[in-house]
Amino acid sequence: MISSTAIAHLKEKLGDANVLHEKEDLLTLGYDSTPGVHHLPEVVVYPTTTEEVIAAMEIAEREGLPLTPRGSGTGLSGGSVPVKGGMVLCLTRMNRILEIDEENLTATAEAGVITLDLFNAVAAKGLFYPPDPGSQKISTLGGNVAENAGGLRGLKYGVTRDYVMALKGVLADRSLIATGGKSVKDVAGYGFKDLLVGSEGTLGIVTEITVKLIPPPQDKRTILAYFNDVRTAGEAVSRIIAAKIIPSTMEIMDRAVINCVEDYVKIGLPRQMAALLLIEVDGHPAPVAEEAAGVQKILEQVKAAEIHVARDAEHAASLAAARRTALSALARMSPTTLLEDATVPRSRLAETFSEIERLTEKYRLKVGTFGHAGDGNLHPTVLCDERDHEEMERAHAFYNELYEQVLAWGGTVSGEHGIGLAKKEYLARQIGPGGVQVMKRIKQVFDPQGILNPGKIFDEGDPCTQVHVEEGFRVSH
Repeated sequence: MISSTAIAHLKEKLGDANVLHEKEDLLTLGYDSTPGVHHLPEVVVYPTTTEEVIAAMEIAEREGLPLTPRGSGTGLSGGSVPVKGGMVLCLTRMNRILEIDEENLTATAEAGVITLDLFNAVAAKGLFYPPDPGSQKISTLGGNVAENAGGLRGLKYGVTRDYVMALKGVLADRSLIATGGKSVKDVAGYGFKDLLVGSEGTLGIVTEITVKLIPPPQDKRTILAYFNDVRTAGEAVSRIIAAKIIPSTMEIMDRAVINCVEDYVKIGLPRQMAALLLIEVDGHPAPVAEEAAGVQKILEQVKAAEIHVARDAEHAASLAAARRTALSALARMSPTTLLEDATVPRSRLAETFSEIERLTEKYRLKVGTFGHAGDGNLHPTVLCDERDHEEMERAHAFYNELYEQVLAWGGTVSGEHGIGLAKKEYLARQIGPGGVQVMKRIKQVFDPQGILNPGKIFDEGDPCTQVHVEEGFRVSH
């Protein structure tokens, strides 16, 4: 347990308002958006400068406390849960946009800046920051970097890593690290920047991020298509990509999600349809018109039940907003929503939906599936109650069997949510013992004492001999 002397030192260095240690305060910082995963830290600090990050880390070392970095807590794999207790470093008060460089097309911000705030700030200067995770209204840029977050525009524009040009931060020994810069080309030495992106705070505490900006698209068309069966929707996705059309957005929702979203936002979605595709193409007006026509032609060829083109920008925005409510809409339907992040080659999309339907029936569950169809990145979501242990066992068996098939098809256990606590065993299956050992050696170099976000991404023992993740990772305190 942290000493009263250490609490006093933290308050002296960071200020009383930036140090929480009472249990009622700690309760809200012991979990993220991952159901069933909770563990109390011993203290939570809110540094406002890099110097305060270092001061907090020094006191944590003296007290023998592990460190868990955290942003807004929107993670969906338990990455910011302080599973070993210790100190939570909450970076949400390091929230300044430091520079928007219009000559170099970059923006530099502290780790706690809200993603949408950065988007709006650069948009005001006629620039575009494409990564748009579903939680962009509250997620932080540092959290996006830690998890290498994706979003609805990932198909055309990529994920967070594709836009990170430079990082500054603090390593486990409290030394400063600065990697990357504003130079468009930089092949000097090892790619530390790329190693830190997606490392979930296990290798260092990222405090400042410089991202690449691009000119915004001049035009956009939004198309909504409904289908009488999910397989046809999957076929439409494959044909659109095969036609060499790369939409900026190609989102899918199945019937269960359509109904939950309609209950939530009431925009007139047809409840009887088996699937919905939301497709956006953007860019220069001429190719946008050509691509939109190509998409509509393909939708007609596969016999989509209904095809609608957004009337105007406001209508298009309302359709995209409805898609962004999918998880919230599902969460209203049951005490617990177990959300996964299965990603397959696009050619396997229709088969994946069929497999989800088969497993839903086999394990007698309520499942709604939505996701980024163009990326092959689906979020099958089990609506359940974590107090019902028998139902939870069936839910975890559902995911276990689904991931077996996903990996057999050459897919991945995470398209954008990271590994955290929830997917350690799945990751071990995907990359094998050799891959896990390499990760452990990298961790050892950056953090030989194992104080940075311990217990995440991989287990210390042989992960293939660990108790199954769904039975073993959920902790409480």
